Amino acid sequence: MRLAAILGLLGLGLAQLAFPEAAPAQEGPSATTDPALGIALEGFAYPYPVRYLPVTRDGEALRLAYMDVPASGTANGRTALLLHGRNFPSSYWQPVIRALSAAGYRVVAVDQLGFGKSSKPVGAFSFDTMAAETVNLLDRLGLKRVDVVAHSMGGMLALRLARNFPDWVNSLVLEAPIGLEDYRFTVPPVSNAVLLKREGELTADAYRRQLMTSYALSLPESAIEPFVAMRERVKDSGEYPRWLQSFVNSYQAIWGQPVVHEIPLVKAPTLFIMGGNDHNAPGKPYAPAELRAGMGENARNARALAGKMADGRVEVIDGVGHLVHMEATERFNALALDFLNGH
Repeated sequence: MRLAAILGLLGLGLAQLAFPEAAPAQEGPSATTDPALGIALEGFAYPYPVRYLPVTRDGEALRLAYMDVPASGTANGRTALLLHGRNFPSSYWQPVIRALSAAGYRVVAVDQLGFGKSSKPVGAFSFDTMAAETVNLLDRLGLKRVDVVAHSMGGMLALRLARNFPDWVNSLVLEAPIGLEDYRFTVPPVSNAVLLKREGELTADAYRRQLMTSYALSLPESAIEPFVAMRERVKDSGEYPRWLQSFVNSYQAIWGQPVVHEIPLVKAPTLFIMGGNDHNAPGKPYAPAELRAGMGENARNARALAGKMADGRVEVIDGVGHLVHMEATERFNALALDFLNGH
Protein backbone atom coordinates (compact mmCIF):
# COMPACT_ATOMS: atom_id res chain seq x y z
CA MET A 1 0.00 0.00 0.00
CA ARG A 2 1.43 3.38 -1.00
CA LEU A 3 1.95 5.99 1.71
CA ALA A 4 -0.48 8.45 0.13
CA ALA A 5 -3.21 5.84 0.33
CA ILE A 6 -2.30 5.07 3.93
CA LEU A 7 -2.57 8.70 4.97
CA GLY A 8 -5.81 9.02 3.05
CA LEU A 9 -7.29 6.11 4.94
CA LEU A 10 -6.18 7.66 8.21
CA GLY A 11 -8.09 10.79 7.35
CA LEU A 12 -11.24 8.83 6.54
CA GLY A 13 -11.28 6.82 9.75
CA LEU A 14 -10.31 3.29 10.65
CA ALA A 15 -12.27 0.08 11.04
CA GLN A 16 -12.61 -1.76 14.31
CA LEU A 17 -10.26 -4.71 14.72
CA ALA A 18 -11.40 -8.29 14.32
CA PHE A 19 -9.70 -10.50 16.86
CA PRO A 20 -8.46 -14.08 16.57
CA GLU A 21 -8.94 -16.87 19.03
CA ALA A 22 -6.14 -17.64 21.48
CA ALA A 23 -3.05 -18.95 19.73
CA PRO A 24 -1.92 -22.51 20.52
CA ALA A 25 1.34 -23.05 22.35
CA GLN A 26 4.26 -23.06 19.92
CA GLU A 27 7.99 -22.76 20.24
CA GLY A 28 9.28 -19.25 19.69
CA PRO A 29 8.39 -16.43 17.30
CA SER A 30 8.29 -17.35 13.64
CA ALA A 31 7.45 -15.70 10.37
CA THR A 32 6.00 -17.54 7.38
CA THR A 33 6.19 -16.82 3.69
CA ASP A 34 2.55 -15.71 3.70
CA PRO A 35 2.73 -12.05 2.64
CA ALA A 36 -0.15 -10.77 4.78
CA LEU A 37 -0.45 -10.58 8.56
CA GLY A 38 -3.27 -9.00 10.55
CA ILE A 39 -2.36 -6.20 12.92
CA ALA A 40 -3.36 -8.43 15.85
CA LEU A 41 -0.58 -10.76 14.61
CA GLU A 42 -2.90 -13.56 13.59
CA GLY A 43 -0.67 -16.36 12.39
CA PHE A 44 2.41 -15.16 14.25
CA ALA A 45 3.34 -17.86 16.76
CA TYR A 46 3.80 -17.13 20.46
CA PRO A 47 5.66 -19.54 22.74
CA TYR A 48 2.72 -20.04 25.14
CA PRO A 49 -1.09 -19.81 24.87
CA VAL A 50 -2.43 -16.27 24.48
CA ARG A 51 -5.44 -15.05 26.42
CA TYR A 52 -7.41 -11.83 26.12
CA LEU A 53 -8.92 -9.38 28.61
CA PRO A 54 -11.69 -7.06 27.35
CA VAL A 55 -10.87 -3.44 28.17
CA THR A 56 -12.26 -0.04 27.29
CA ARG A 57 -10.12 2.98 26.45
CA ASP A 58 -11.64 6.30 25.43
CA GLY A 59 -15.00 4.59 24.97
CA GLU A 60 -13.59 2.02 22.53
CA ALA A 61 -13.98 -1.71 23.19
CA LEU A 62 -10.53 -3.33 22.94
CA ARG A 63 -8.69 -6.47 24.02
CA LEU A 64 -5.48 -6.84 25.99
CA ALA A 65 -3.44 -9.93 25.08
CA TYR A 66 -1.26 -11.76 27.58
CA MET A 67 0.44 -15.05 28.33
CA ASP A 68 -0.04 -16.52 31.82
CA VAL A 69 2.55 -19.24 32.38
CA PRO A 70 2.52 -21.35 35.57
CA ALA A 71 5.66 -22.35 37.40
CA SER A 72 7.27 -25.43 35.89
CA GLY A 73 9.58 -25.84 38.88
CA THR A 74 8.53 -25.90 42.52
CA ALA A 75 6.16 -22.94 42.85
CA ASN A 76 7.41 -20.18 45.15
CA GLY A 77 4.08 -18.32 45.32
CA ARG A 78 5.42 -15.30 43.42
CA THR A 79 4.56 -13.83 40.03
CA ALA A 80 6.80 -12.03 37.57
CA LEU A 81 5.17 -9.47 35.28
CA LEU A 82 7.04 -8.93 32.00
CA LEU A 83 6.71 -5.64 30.09
CA HIS A 84 7.99 -5.50 26.51
CA GLY A 85 9.73 -2.78 24.51
CA ARG A 86 8.29 -0.76 21.64
CA ASN A 87 9.65 -2.76 18.70
CA PHE A 88 8.87 -6.26 19.95
CA PRO A 89 5.87 -8.38 20.93
CA SER A 90 5.89 -10.19 24.26
CA SER A 91 6.82 -13.43 22.48
CA TYR A 92 10.48 -12.35 22.60
CA TRP A 93 10.44 -12.97 26.35
CA GLN A 94 10.50 -16.74 25.78
CA PRO A 95 14.00 -17.43 27.24
CA VAL A 96 13.21 -15.32 30.31
CA ILE A 97 9.79 -16.91 30.81
CA ARG A 98 11.38 -20.35 30.67
CA ALA A 99 14.02 -19.45 33.28
CA LEU A 100 11.58 -17.72 35.65
CA SER A 101 9.04 -20.51 35.38
CA ALA A 102 11.70 -23.15 36.07
CA ALA A 103 12.72 -21.16 39.16
CA GLY A 104 9.17 -21.37 40.55
CA TYR A 105 7.64 -18.10 39.34
CA ARG A 106 4.28 -17.73 37.71
CA VAL A 107 4.91 -15.45 34.72
CA VAL A 108 2.49 -12.99 33.13
CA ALA A 109 3.75 -11.42 29.89
CA VAL A 110 1.51 -8.67 28.52
CA ASP A 111 1.17 -7.11 25.09
CA GLN A 112 0.25 -3.54 25.92
CA LEU A 113 -2.53 -1.98 23.86
CA GLY A 114 -0.97 -0.94 20.58
CA PHE A 115 1.47 -3.85 20.47
CA GLY A 116 1.68 -7.53 19.63
CA LYS A 117 -1.65 -9.36 19.66
CA SER A 118 -3.47 -6.62 21.58
CA SER A 119 -5.83 -4.08 20.01
CA LYS A 120 -4.36 -1.05 18.26
CA PRO A 121 -6.08 2.09 19.57
CA VAL A 122 -5.51 5.25 17.54
CA GLY A 123 -5.88 7.76 20.37
CA ALA A 124 -3.02 9.32 22.32
CA PHE A 125 -0.99 6.98 24.52
CA SER A 126 -0.49 7.56 28.24
CA PHE A 127 1.83 5.65 30.56
CA ASP A 128 -0.60 6.41 33.38
CA THR A 129 -3.41 4.72 31.43
CA MET A 130 -1.21 1.78 30.47
CA ALA A 131 -0.22 1.32 34.12
CA ALA A 132 -3.88 1.36 35.20
CA GLU A 133 -4.78 -1.18 32.48
CA THR A 134 -1.95 -3.43 33.62
CA VAL A 135 -3.13 -3.30 37.23
CA ASN A 136 -6.66 -4.07 36.03
CA LEU A 137 -5.31 -7.24 34.39
CA LEU A 138 -3.42 -8.21 37.54
CA ASP A 139 -6.52 -7.66 39.62
CA ARG A 140 -8.60 -9.83 37.29
CA LEU A 141 -5.97 -12.56 37.62
CA GLY A 142 -6.12 -12.32 41.42
CA LEU A 143 -2.59 -10.93 41.69
CA LYS A 144 -1.96 -8.20 44.27
CA ARG A 145 1.82 -7.96 44.24
CA VAL A 146 4.28 -8.79 41.48
CA ASP A 147 7.94 -8.57 40.58
CA VAL A 148 8.30 -6.55 37.39
CA VAL A 149 10.83 -7.34 34.65
CA ALA A 150 10.73 -4.70 31.92
CA HIS A 151 12.67 -3.91 28.76
CA SER A 152 13.23 -0.62 26.92
CA MET A 153 9.91 1.29 26.71
CA GLY A 154 8.54 -1.25 29.18
CA GLY A 155 10.97 0.25 31.68
CA MET A 156 9.21 3.60 31.43
CA LEU A 157 5.89 1.87 32.03
CA ALA A 158 7.34 -0.11 34.94
CA LEU A 159 8.55 3.06 36.63
CA ARG A 160 5.15 4.71 36.23
CA LEU A 161 3.54 1.52 37.55
CA ALA A 162 5.78 1.60 40.62
CA ARG A 163 4.99 5.27 41.22
CA ASN A 164 1.23 5.09 40.69
CA PHE A 165 0.62 1.67 42.25
CA PRO A 166 3.48 1.08 44.70
CA ASP A 167 1.60 -1.54 46.72
CA TRP A 168 1.46 -3.79 43.65
CA VAL A 169 5.20 -3.76 42.90
CA ASN A 170 7.56 -5.85 45.00
CA SER A 171 10.70 -5.20 42.93
CA LEU A 172 11.85 -3.98 39.53
CA VAL A 173 14.32 -5.46 37.05
CA LEU A 174 14.84 -2.88 34.30
CA GLU A 175 16.57 -4.23 31.20
CA ALA A 176 18.12 -1.49 29.06
CA PRO A 177 15.30 0.93 29.92
CA ILE A 178 14.80 4.04 27.85
CA GLY A 179 13.65 7.22 29.56
CA LEU A 180 16.82 7.65 31.62
CA GLU A 181 17.00 11.17 30.20
CA ASP A 182 14.35 13.74 29.29
CA TYR A 183 14.29 13.61 25.49
CA ARG A 184 12.41 16.91 25.35
CA PHE A 185 15.66 18.64 26.32
CA THR A 186 17.48 17.45 23.20
CA VAL A 187 14.87 16.45 20.61
CA PRO A 188 12.47 19.01 19.17
CA PRO A 189 8.81 18.10 18.74
CA VAL A 190 8.16 15.95 15.68
CA SER A 191 4.71 16.02 14.10
CA ASN A 192 2.62 12.93 13.54
CA ALA A 193 2.68 13.65 9.81
CA VAL A 194 6.47 13.49 9.73
CA LEU A 195 6.54 10.32 11.82
CA LEU A 196 3.84 8.64 9.73
CA LYS A 197 5.77 9.39 6.56
CA ARG A 198 9.08 8.18 7.97
CA GLU A 199 7.68 4.96 9.46
CA GLY A 200 5.52 4.28 6.41
CA GLU A 201 8.51 4.53 4.07
CA LEU A 202 10.80 2.34 6.18
CA THR A 203 11.77 -0.72 4.14
CA ALA A 204 12.66 -4.12 5.56
CA ASP A 205 16.37 -3.47 4.90
CA ALA A 206 16.20 -0.07 6.57
CA TYR A 207 14.34 -1.44 9.58
CA ARG A 208 16.82 -4.30 9.91
CA ARG A 209 19.73 -1.83 9.85
CA GLN A 210 17.94 0.40 12.33
CA LEU A 211 17.59 -2.42 14.84
CA MET A 212 21.13 -3.69 14.37
CA THR A 213 22.80 -0.27 14.57
CA SER A 214 20.59 1.78 16.91
CA TYR A 215 20.48 -1.12 19.34
CA ALA A 216 24.19 -2.01 18.82
CA LEU A 217 23.22 -5.67 18.67
CA SER A 218 25.78 -8.43 19.02
CA LEU A 219 23.23 -10.87 17.59
CA PRO A 220 23.28 -12.20 14.02
CA GLU A 221 20.67 -10.64 11.77
CA SER A 222 18.85 -13.98 11.68
CA ALA A 223 17.89 -13.52 15.35
CA ILE A 224 15.79 -10.45 14.59
CA GLU A 225 14.53 -11.55 11.19
CA PRO A 226 11.18 -12.84 12.53
CA PHE A 227 10.42 -9.34 13.85
CA VAL A 228 11.51 -7.67 10.60
CA ALA A 229 9.32 -10.10 8.63
CA MET A 230 6.43 -9.51 11.04
CA ARG A 231 6.54 -5.77 10.44
CA GLU A 232 6.71 -6.25 6.67
CA ARG A 233 3.75 -8.64 6.64
CA VAL A 234 1.63 -6.22 8.69
CA LYS A 235 2.06 -3.67 5.90
CA ASP A 236 -0.16 -5.83 3.70
CA SER A 237 -3.02 -5.78 6.18
CA GLY A 238 -6.07 -3.70 5.31
CA GLU A 239 -5.76 -2.18 8.78
CA TYR A 240 -2.10 -1.22 8.45
CA PRO A 241 -2.97 2.50 8.73
CA ARG A 242 -4.36 1.82 12.19
CA TRP A 243 -1.19 -0.05 13.21
CA LEU A 244 0.95 2.81 11.86
CA GLN A 245 -0.97 5.49 13.74
CA SER A 246 -0.82 3.49 16.97
CA PHE A 247 2.93 2.97 16.60
CA VAL A 248 3.53 6.66 16.01
CA ASN A 249 1.45 7.55 19.07
CA SER A 250 3.73 5.42 21.23
CA TYR A 251 6.70 7.55 20.15
CA GLN A 252 4.88 10.69 21.22
CA ALA A 253 4.30 9.19 24.68
CA ILE A 254 7.98 8.31 25.04
CA TRP A 255 9.03 11.81 24.03
CA GLY A 256 6.36 13.76 25.89
CA GLN A 257 5.91 11.79 29.14
CA PRO A 258 9.34 11.54 30.80
CA VAL A 259 9.86 9.32 33.83
CA VAL A 260 13.47 10.23 34.61
CA HIS A 261 12.50 12.88 37.15
CA GLU A 262 10.48 10.31 39.12
CA ILE A 263 13.10 7.56 39.27
CA PRO A 264 14.69 8.81 42.53
CA LEU A 265 11.23 8.64 44.12
CA VAL A 266 10.73 4.93 43.41
CA LYS A 267 10.84 2.94 46.65
CA ALA A 268 10.79 -0.61 45.25
CA PRO A 269 14.18 -2.37 45.10
CA THR A 270 15.42 -1.86 41.54
CA LEU A 271 18.06 -3.56 39.42
CA PHE A 272 19.15 -2.00 36.13
CA ILE A 273 20.69 -4.53 33.73
CA MET A 274 22.41 -2.56 31.00
CA GLY A 275 24.22 -3.48 27.81
CA GLY A 276 27.63 -1.89 27.74
CA ASN A 277 27.27 -1.02 24.04
CA ASP A 278 23.72 0.33 24.29
CA HIS A 279 23.44 4.00 23.36
CA ASN A 280 19.88 3.87 22.09
CA ALA A 281 17.94 7.11 22.52
CA PRO A 282 14.51 7.57 20.91
CA GLY A 283 14.36 10.62 18.69
CA LYS A 284 18.13 10.91 18.34
CA PRO A 285 17.99 11.34 14.53
CA TYR A 286 15.82 14.44 15.02
CA ALA A 287 18.14 16.10 17.56
CA PRO A 288 20.60 18.84 16.56
CA ALA A 289 24.08 17.41 15.96
CA GLU A 290 25.59 19.23 18.91
CA LEU A 291 23.05 17.67 21.28
CA ARG A 292 22.78 14.28 19.60
CA ALA A 293 26.32 13.30 20.56
CA GLY A 294 25.50 13.42 24.27
CA MET A 295 22.35 11.31 24.06
CA GLY A 296 22.08 7.64 25.02
CA GLU A 297 24.69 7.44 27.78
CA ASN A 298 22.45 4.77 29.22
CA ALA A 299 24.79 2.84 31.51
CA ARG A 300 26.19 6.07 32.96
CA ASN A 301 22.70 7.49 33.43
CA ALA A 302 21.53 4.29 35.13
CA ARG A 303 24.41 4.44 37.62
CA ALA A 304 23.70 8.06 38.44
CA LEU A 305 19.98 7.47 38.91
CA ALA A 306 20.39 4.27 40.92
CA GLY A 307 22.57 6.21 43.35
CA LYS A 308 19.64 8.53 44.05
CA MET A 309 17.14 5.74 44.72
CA ALA A 310 16.20 4.19 48.04
CA ASP A 311 17.39 0.78 46.81
CA GLY A 312 18.91 0.85 43.35
CA ARG A 313 21.80 -1.03 41.78
CA VAL A 314 23.23 -1.46 38.30
CA GLU A 315 24.82 -4.35 36.42
CA VAL A 316 26.45 -3.65 33.06
CA ILE A 317 27.13 -6.53 30.68
CA ASP A 318 29.98 -5.61 28.37
CA GLY A 319 29.90 -6.42 24.69
CA VAL A 320 26.12 -6.40 24.26
CA GLY A 321 23.60 -3.81 23.20
CA HIS A 322 19.94 -3.08 23.79
CA LEU A 323 18.49 -6.63 23.68
CA VAL A 324 20.34 -7.92 26.72
CA HIS A 325 18.09 -10.91 27.43
CA MET A 326 18.58 -12.16 23.87
CA GLU A 327 22.27 -11.25 23.50
CA ALA A 328 23.43 -12.54 26.90
CA THR A 329 20.57 -14.80 27.95
CA GLU A 330 22.26 -16.88 30.64
CA ARG A 331 23.94 -13.89 32.26
CA PHE A 332 20.74 -11.85 32.19
CA ASN A 333 18.66 -14.66 33.68
CA ALA A 334 21.23 -15.29 36.40
CA LEU A 335 21.37 -11.63 37.39
CA ALA A 336 17.60 -11.25 37.37
CA LEU A 337 16.94 -14.39 39.39
CA ASP A 338 19.63 -13.62 41.93
CA PHE A 339 18.10 -10.19 42.48
CA LEU A 340 14.49 -11.39 42.56
CA ASN A 341 15.22 -14.25 44.91
CA GLY A 342 16.91 -11.82 47.28
CA HIS A 343 13.82 -9.63 47.50
